[in-house]
Amino acid sequence: MKHINGISTLANKYFSVIAILFAVAAFSFPGEFIWLGSYISILLAIVMFGMGMTMKPVDFKLVLTQPKAVIFGVLAQFTIMPLLAFGIAKLLNLPPELAAGIILVGCVPGGTSSNVMVYLAKGNVALSIAMTSVSTMLAPILTPTLLYLLAGQWMPVDPFAMFLSIIQVIIVPIILGIIIQKMLPSMVEKGKDVLPLVSVIAVSCVCAAVVSLNRDNIAAAGAIIFVTVILHNLLGLFVGYLVGVVMKLDADTRRAISIEVGIQNAGLGVSLANTHFAAAPLTALPGAVAVVMHVINGSILASIWSRKPLDKKGAKSKQAKKIA
Repeated sequence: MKHINGISTLANKYFSVIAILFAVAAFSFPGEFIWLGSYISILLAIVMFGMGMTMKPVDFKLVLTQPKAVIFGVLAQFTIMPLLAFGIAKLLNLPPELAAGIILVGCVPGGTSSNVMVYLAKGNVALSIAMTSVSTMLAPILTPTLLYLLAGQWMPVDPFAMFLSIIQVIIVPIILGIIIQKMLPSMVEKGKDVLPLVSVIAVSCVCAAVVSLNRDNIAAAGAIIFVTVILHNLLGLFVGYLVGVVMKLDADTRRAISIEVGIQNAGLGVSLANTHFAAAPLTALPGAVAVVMHVINGSILASIWSRKPLDKKGAKSKQAKKIA
């Protein structure tokens, strides 16, 4: 078990490298990975199940003790990213499928990998976990509604069907994970260090599946899809940080909000695109690229911040100390 824990820690540290290797391998040899396409929803459910097993009441305590940071952070999550995606789609005059795809990426909740990135960036991990948890729980309502309002002009959207999909892929696995944690706490405690490894493998497999399924589309779309996704991601990270500055929050909290806003659960976007826009395969393309690019950009930013000391106010953050 000690060796497995060590591998898990290593996998967390080099998450972006692993994701890139899987993506490059899938692009180079799509036939070897295309079978994973049938398991995208299952892989995502496994990640959510692991999230449920690590969820604790303290994750939601910040909603009561630090409501300002959590509420404004989640509001930023579900306003900045959808509106940025809509603006970029208009600005670049994207084809309908790509426009709907990038808006879908903007409307999904924060990704679980953001918690690891916030930790590496010396940010407020407690806030990051709280934001991820709250935004994920709100996703069944907000993601379909926002997508319907912003992307409806490009593609037909069925909010109720998408609501049911998110319940199945995210909420049910999380609830099952919470139940297992309550029923078998000692077993979960022993295996909790392995969960990050499982998540890294699952998300990397999603990367490989999506890239292999969309290899020709990625090659045909050219630079425009990468420009769209990178621009959306970087603007989200920047504006998210700016929200913390305007609100005069601690440095560690600004870092957490930046990463939480900018790093989306793109794997969910891919799953929803494959399920609800199967007749328009290019809709899944922004999510496919975002799965990889979000991990890369987030990891680079976390690495830069990890070398930059917090200001005195941020260093005194009680939550940061508690998590550390």
